[in-house]
Parts: sequence; structure tokens; C-alpha cells
Amino acid sequence: MSSGTDLDEHLSLLRRRWLLLVGCVVFGGTAGLALMRLTPPAYTATTQVLVMPAGLQEPGNPVTSRQREPLNLDTEAQVAQSAVVAARAARALGAAALEPAEVTVPPNSAVLWISVTAPAPTAAAEQSGAYATAYLANRRESALTAMAEQQEAVLSKLKQVNAGIDVVIKELDRLPRGTPGHAIATQRQGVLNRQAASLALKYDALRTVAVTPGSVISQATPPAAPSSPSLPLHLGTGLMAGLLAGSAAAYVRDRLDRRLRTAADVERLTGLPVLSDLSSPREHGVLHDLACAVVSACPGKRLLVRALPADLYASSLAEPLAVSAPLIVLDGTDVRDLARADAALLLVGLRLVTADQVANTVQQLARHDVPIIGVVTATDAVPSFVPLLEPRAHTSLGKLVASGELTGELESGVSAETTPMQALHHPRRPGQPT
Repeated sequence: MSSGTDLDEHLSLLRRRWLLLVGCVVFGGTAGLALMRLTPPAYTATTQVLVMPAGLQEPGNPVTSRQREPLNLDTEAQVAQSAVVAARAARALGAAALEPAEVTVPPNSAVLWISVTAPAPTAAAEQSGAYATAYLANRRESALTAMAEQQEAVLSKLKQVNAGIDVVIKELDRLPRGTPGHAIATQRQGVLNRQAASLALKYDALRTVAVTPGSVISQATPPAAPSSPSLPLHLGTGLMAGLLAGSAAAYVRDRLDRRLRTAADVERLTGLPVLSDLSSPREHGVLHDLACAVVSACPGKRLLVRALPADLYASSLAEPLAVSAPLIVLDGTDVRDLARADAALLLVGLRLVTADQVANTVQQLARHDVPIIGVVTATDAVPSFVPLLEPRAHTSLGKLVASGELTGELESGVSAETTPMQALHHPRRPGQPT
């Protein structure tokens, strides 16, 4: 089966259960709006921080669209929303705890966007600014601590080199000039002097380096409108959830519902062919085509007409149909009809029976070896077009119910091979006088 056919079946199922689908969609949209009304408003304020090298040599990082070479902004974003920075910002505001911050990095920039969402606009702006200040202070403190550690390490190394130089100078005083030992000591003295000079330059550079952790380039201001709840988000989510729930409910309802509402339901749920559908206004020639189809499909001379439900009947005032039918039509009123029938035709009243009832009738006829040539569907939704079966107790030929009932009476002396069949007329509802 092609995907187009599958899609048509799905759409047809949704069309059959459109009321359930629309109800779920409306309920989902209403629930989304109600949830939006019940959700308290929240305000988001953002502070933009320009991050600059702190004066120390940063670890080498590859150049990408999200970071410059000396800085790893993804790492800085994690630091800005860490617990250490949050605790520092809370102490600055004198609060026990702050709302969590969300830090983003715009591409191709060295800027951090520090956003805080809070119930009040002023609180959101204050907390966002506190996070930015605490982050810069923590970055500056970390840089100064690292620089002090480097200065201490360089100074310690310089002291070691100077101590080595003193040892070499004392050795030179004891060694005679021109000896190999004196030459080696002289060479080592030169190496230590160069190391001492290099360490002295590095120590001076560390003492004079400027620590610039960054700066606030855009201070957070109290937002004028809440950032949440969002009408498109809540309404769209509710409608989508309702659509999914409605589709699932339509599928379940369609699989559990065995009532026959259309001719397509008859073929889909029972597997029987529908020879004609008389549930809508009949076009010219429909009854003639139906009579031809019945005569062609019947394997013998005796055709049993079984109406479902049993009270589906036709008015006795039928207009004759100019069709010669070589059939003896049985309506089941005679106890011998089931045994004599060569085939059966089912007249199904739409919206009145279920697929299980049709299946039971098929099984009953199958036990008596009576094949079913097809189904004729009708409905009482439009009374003027409903073919109803009304058996005639003394009719020797019986009736042929095609789109309702094709009635033929066998005149005395007339062969069954040339008995005219009468068409269904405008019917009446049960209980109305004929």
C-alpha cells in the first residue's frame, strides 16, 4: 500500500471523528490559556560583560566562532554561573540565595550575557548586576592570586640561582686559573648569571602587569514587560497537545466503535461489497443499475433478502421498474426460504446496526451454505429517501430489495423469467400509515 493511500485513510478516519478531534484541540487550547493565566509573571533582566585578558598568559585555545584566542568564553560562562559567584552575589545583596543565572555567549564576541529571571523586575535587574559584579571581582581575585603564586615561584627560583652563583664564586677563588676545574666553574657561573637575569626580568614583569578582568558594557535595567508566561508558547503547546490527544482518541474511538455509519464502513469492517448506497438522494438510473448488479451476481434463481435491522421496511406503494428479473425473491417470512435460497442480499440500515451484527448474520447464512452477493445500504436520516422493507404475506414471488426494495409480483400464467421488478418509492417511517 502506498504512502498516499495510508494518508488518505488517516485523513478519512479524522474526518469521521472530527467532533472528537476538534473537542480535544479546543480543550487543549483552553487548558493552555488557563495555565498561562495561573502561571505567575516572571521578569528577565540581562547584564552584558566584556571579558578581557586578566594579564596572565592564558592556556592556549583554538580560535573558533565562540572565543578569541587568549580566552575560553565557554569556561568563563560556567564560572559566571557557578556556586562561588552566586554566593558572592548573594552576600553583596544581603540575601540568603539568588535566582539562578543564565549565561550565554554571542558568537564572534568576547561578551557574556548574564540573565536572571525573578518574580519582580527590580529584583531581576539587581540580581543580574550583582552576578556581573561578583563574576568580575572573582575573576580579578583569581588573577591576583595566580599572579602572586607565580611571583613567589619566580622569586624562590631566583633565590636558588643566586645561591648557586655564590657557591660557584667561592669555587673560583679556590681553583687556580687555567685549570679545567676553573674553566668549568666559570662556564657554570655564566649560565647561572643568565638564569638569574631572566628570572629577575620575569619577576619585574609580574609585579608591573595590570590586572583587567573585564567591564560591564550594558547594565541591567528593570524590564517593562514580563518574559513569561508567553501566549504563543502556552497556546501553541496546548493546541499541539490537544491535536495529538485528539488524533489518538479518534484512532482508539474508531477502532472500538463498530457501528456502521457509511458505505465505506461496511466494506472496511465487514469485507462485504456494497452494491449500492441509497443513503443519499438517488440519481437517475441508480435502481436500474442496482437491479442489473443483483441479477448478475446471484448464482441461482432464488434470492434471499435479509434486512438489518429487522424492522427496516418499505412502503407498499411502489412504482414499477421496467426491468425483467429472472429471480424468485425470498424475504424470509416462509420457513423454507433459508433452505431454498441460492444467495442472499443484505439491506443494511446505516447508523442502526453494528459490524458485529452483520458478522453474525453472515455466519448464520454461512452455516446454511447461503453465499452473500453484496450489501445495499440505506439510512433514515432523510426519510424521503429511506428504502424500508415491508414483507407481503401472500406474494408468491417475494421481493427484491436493492436500494431498499425491488418488488415484483408474479402474475398468474407469467413465467418467473420475465417477471417485472418494482422499484423503491418514496418510503415512510415505521408507524406511519401506508
